[in-house]
Amino acid sequence: MYLQINALELESNLTLLGLSPSDNGRVITCNVENVVGQTEAYLQLNILFRPTILELLEPLRLHHWCIPFSVTGNPKPELRWYHKDQELHEQEYIKTEIHESTGSVHHGCLKLVNPTHIHNGQYTLVVRNEYGEDRKEIDAHFLLPPDTDYDTGLTAVYIVVGIAGVALIGCVLMVIILKYGRNSKFGMKGSSSVISNDDDSASPLHHVSNGNNTPSSSEMGHDAVIIGMTKIPVIENPQYFRQSGSMLKSDTFVQHIKRHNIVLKRELGEGAFGKVFLAECYNLIPDQDKILVAVKTLKEASESGRADFHREAELLTNLQHEHIVTFYGVCVESDPLIMVFEYMKHGDLNKFLRSHGPDAVLMADGQHSLMVELTQSQMLHIAQQIAAGMVYLASQHFVHRDLATRNCLVGENLLVKIGDFGMSRDVYSTDYYRVGGHTMLPIRWMPPESIMYRRFTTESDVWSLGVVLWEIFTYGKQPWYQLSNNEVIECITQGRVLQRPRSCPKEVYDLMLGCWQRESYMRLNIKEIHSLLQSLAKALPVYLDILG
Repeated sequence: MYLQINALELESNLTLLGLSPSDNGRVITCNVENVVGQTEAYLQLNILFRPTILELLEPLRLHHWCIPFSVTGNPKPELRWYHKDQELHEQEYIKTEIHESTGSVHHGCLKLVNPTHIHNGQYTLVVRNEYGEDRKEIDAHFLLPPDTDYDTGLTAVYIVVGIAGVALIGCVLMVIILKYGRNSKFGMKGSSSVISNDDDSASPLHHVSNGNNTPSSSEMGHDAVIIGMTKIPVIENPQYFRQSGSMLKSDTFVQHIKRHNIVLKRELGEGAFGKVFLAECYNLIPDQDKILVAVKTLKEASESGRADFHREAELLTNLQHEHIVTFYGVCVESDPLIMVFEYMKHGDLNKFLRSHGPDAVLMADGQHSLMVELTQSQMLHIAQQIAAGMVYLASQHFVHRDLATRNCLVGENLLVKIGDFGMSRDVYSTDYYRVGGHTMLPIRWMPPESIMYRRFTTESDVWSLGVVLWEIFTYGKQPWYQLSNNEVIECITQGRVLQRPRSCPKEVYDLMLGCWQRESYMRLNIKEIHSLLQSLAKALPVYLDILG
């Protein structure tokens, strides 16, 4: 550093040598003095220099995934990310966050919310300002792809273990066949209902299984979910009833309705087991000449199918609750066999939510008119009614197995009831994961233990209820809509959960998280969920004029 003063002593120049970016922000003081007095002036150094990436680290798993970085440069550099040489367009789920800035040094991370295997690969950070640029690459791996190839040695180990496992299973099955081979098996091809009993001693109507819900030998064939190197047997077209002798009253009276009292009006849909019609039913209720009903027909009527049909009717007759769709009775005079349910005017809840969301537009008389959007209080009102129905089912020791908004129905004055006529697997086929020929699983609503071990309990229904809450507060969006079925299986089995919907209060999302605990015993109790939803619903008035 040196000081040059001209002859007139009117000005001077200070030249600084050997400066570096670390000197940025330092203060230079100039003090001048003569016999009359003195004065001072201050100058803060502002050193302009090209950007440099100080560090780019491998991804860390914090609350979300994060690729940490530190950069420096003056002026502050612009940051751009590239994934596999393609520029990364930041949005809600992938974005750059600066956590701390000290002078010209900036620390932050690329935040990735719930990345999957499609986000694996090389990430390049490019920093640039008017004086130059710098770039660095890092390899990131978040999840294994569905069909990851393993090295030959590991594969050989799995083959040996697999052969040993198959041999062991064969021995066990041989013992079971010898012991129980004389027991009869039957398959219910005729109808499907919404509820199953969680009594471990019971046998499902579709497959005979042992006490701990372990798949029978017939379920160990082609219908299986592949997760990594593991083949998980699954239930084929699961029936949502499982009966328990203690739950079925010996004196159950199923109402029989005369064929001439049922007048079909129009078809509502077709499911895996038959068609569903809107109909008028005469002489069903004493004080009404006729009422509208929903009629489910049975495609096939084999001997075993008829037996299962009557057993299901007896079970349905025993379920009576204000938030469970009412079952009126059967008509068995001739084929097809018919089940008669109450008719819910506004159809299934999923379609209702979509038609009353922020993006819904209704064509009326050739004019565009916006539908009335559901309010937060109305969503809570819907949620607490479904929870009330699930409290009742749990009290009756029944497990639903397929709780979703598509399987709930909406009536007048925003009345919501749980009910399924067996047709949602066709109408909402994309909500089900098809394995093999006919197996269809609602994996987006299933907890890890149901996907991996086919365990269905009241606690697995609690998980599904959490997903239903998510559906309600997203106006009927499909859970994990941005992922394929295989990716969804990976996400759920590896412990990831759905993100909080934008319109969802924190209290409700905390409740969802309480439903999605990985260990089933840690999940909220169904009564606790209902009580919390009731309290939240009472906080605001519910206006029912949305239905006109």
